[in-house]
Parts: sequence; structure tokens; C-alpha cells
Amino acid sequence: MTPQKPLPIQKAAFSPSPMLSPQYRLAILANSISRMNGGVFDAMRNLTIAIAAERRYMPEVFSSSDAYTESDKSLWGNITTRTFPVRGPRIFGYAQGLAAAVEASDADILHVHSIWMYPSIVAKRWARSRKPYLISPHGLLKPRALRNSRWKKRVAAMLYEDRHLRGADCLHALNTAEAEAMRKYGLKNPICVIPNGATLRDDTLREAPQQDRSILYLGRIHALKGLRNLIEAWNLARNDAAAAGWRLAIAGWDQNHYRAELERLADRLQVRSSIDFLGPQFEADKDRCLRAASAFILPSESEGMPMSILEAWSWRLPVLMTHACNLREGAEAGAAIVMDSGVNSIAAALKQFFLLTEQEREAMGCRGRCLVEERYQWRHIAKAMIEVYDWILGHGPKPDVVLA
Repeated sequence: MTPQKPLPIQKAAFSPSPMLSPQYRLAILANSISRMNGGVFDAMRNLTIAIAAERRYMPEVFSSSDAYTESDKSLWGNITTRTFPVRGPRIFGYAQGLAAAVEASDADILHVHSIWMYPSIVAKRWARSRKPYLISPHGLLKPRALRNSRWKKRVAAMLYEDRHLRGADCLHALNTAEAEAMRKYGLKNPICVIPNGATLRDDTLREAPQQDRSILYLGRIHALKGLRNLIEAWNLARNDAAAAGWRLAIAGWDQNHYRAELERLADRLQVRSSIDFLGPQFEADKDRCLRAASAFILPSESEGMPMSILEAWSWRLPVLMTHACNLREGAEAGAAIVMDSGVNSIAAALKQFFLLTEQEREAMGCRGRCLVEERYQWRHIAKAMIEVYDWILGHGPKPDVVLA
């Protein structure tokens, strides 16, 4: 496969379509429409809202419900959401009535933001009506993600997931690395390569550090995010951090009680006094967290395309990230320091960062902000996805973002 840039840099001002009403109906299908879906929640929601703003497709969202569905529904704005209670194991997500509701939606096209769970079966039922569907796996076909719960995924692949994936009219990859993982999995469908986006923030509200500066991790508290290696690396760089006046802040949703394991590690290494565990941060709390930070770090072992880095850049934060974050553009633009996910590499990146001057760090953050402004705003992402929908439905040419 010849690597292609996901989207050309666009600088045109946003102008909604002049149509008075949408032409086509779009069904969005997921296993959750709340914060329980992690970064997929923000990506799916912001993309759907931006698509609705273009007034060509009218979206309706379908999913199973969970503990945070009701509190997070308002974040979808005026978009219609329909959720159904889960029966049986949450890990599969069977929701009675979900399939019938999607089939009865009279949508022209279905966009699936879930694999390995019950929505995959719902999509295959939808396909019986000969209507098209597109799948966004959000990085879950990458090798490291496939190794997680390997045997369960092999069973799911045999029973329903492989048929679901092969039947899609198009697969959505966030970058060429994910597209290559799809080909390695054996999928021959057309693939559109369209990145995640970000909402530009009023970064003039950034807070000046009171005393110590903080380098922030914000995301799921999960083994795949490389947080154990980050804490061990922080231990190796502790003297450099102290000399330059830096603290480490770890914020996010705790999964499988992993935070307690990390806190025990920090205690054992005697670095707990320089690490702040902030807990979950959503919406206004997340904005406050990013506004107060001086830099951002993501030591992940596997990512699709991390929303958190795009959000950090939108706040003009300098970034440290692993190669697994798949944001080569950030390194090329000088908006980030790139490292491997190993302890020594993270420690070396931290030490390099602490040696930068304030002006150099500010310049890194400015370059990240420019990347978001020019390439990663949601209105650009939505327009590219709409071109893919139009092509699938036979109402437009094959877009440049589609790989044969």
C-alpha cells in the first residue's frame, strides 16, 4: 500500500451547507454513547455533531445504555439518541430492541463505531436490506489490540465479527498505520483514511503555574497506556524534574483497579510526592485540567489516533508521545518529542524536555495549535466523511482519502 496523507491541509473558513433540510438519513451505531466508551465517545460524538452541522445527512444514534447514558445524553446536543438496556454480560452488550430499531430507522447508510460486540451482529442484520454500512474500528484491529483478550476475539471473529468486517462497504482508518493493520488482518474492503479531530479551545485562558509546572497524562488508567513505564521513567528522571520544577499529573478513568497498582509502584519507588493522581476528568473538569497543565504526555503502547493529544495541542501544550500514537505530523512539525514506549526511552524524552527553555516549549505548543487549526478541526473531518458517504451511496466520485 502506498501511504497517503489522510487529508490535505485546509484553511478555508467554515460555511454550513445552504440546504434548508438534510438530503439523506444517517444511522450511527455504537456499544455506548457515554463516557464509558472512552476516547471513542468524544470522537464519535464530535464527528456526528459536525456532520449534522453540514446539513446534508441527518444522523440518529443507536446504542445500548449504561450507567452514564442519561447524564451524558445532553452532550449530543439536538441529535436524536436511542438507547436500549443490556441483557446479559456487558462485555458482549446484547440489547433487546436495538437491532429492530436500527432496521426501522429508514436510514440511507449506517456508520458503525464498534466491533467485537453485539452491534456487529446488528449491522449484519441491517445489511440484509441491501443498504450500505461503514465501520470505524478505532484502532481495535491493530496487533497490540488484537492480543488483548486474544481467545475471546478469536471466538467472536469466527462467530460473527469477520463476516461483519468483510461485509462493510468501506472501513474507516484513522491513519495509514491502521489501514495497514486492516490489510494485515486480511480485509480487502475499500478503506478511507480520515483522522480524528479536535475542538479549538480559547487557549488565552491557560493558567500560569503557581509554583511547579505539571506534565499531564489524561486518558484511561489502563495497562495499554504505558503508565507503569511512565512512573518508572519518572523515577529515573526525578532529579531533572525536581531541578526544573516539574510534577507529573495522572488523570483519567480507572479500569480494573489499575490506579491502585500504579500508586503502589510510585510509593515503592518513592516518587509519590511528585505525582498527582487526579481521578476522572470530564467536560468542564477536563478543560480545567488541560488549562492548568504546562505540557502533555502519552506513553501508550497502542493507539488508533489519540484524541487527547489533539486536545492538548488545541490548548497549545507541548507534547511527549510514543511512536504508537501515530501522529507523525506532530513530530515533523516540531510540536512533539517522540519516544519509544520503553522505560529508558521515556526517561530520556523527559530529560530532554526538562532542558528546553520556556520559549522552546511555547514554540512547540504553538506548532501543535497550528496543526489543529489547519488539519484537525472537526468541520474538515466531517466534510471528508460526508464525501465518503456520498461515494458509497453512488452520489459522488471516489474521494482521494479512499484507498482501493
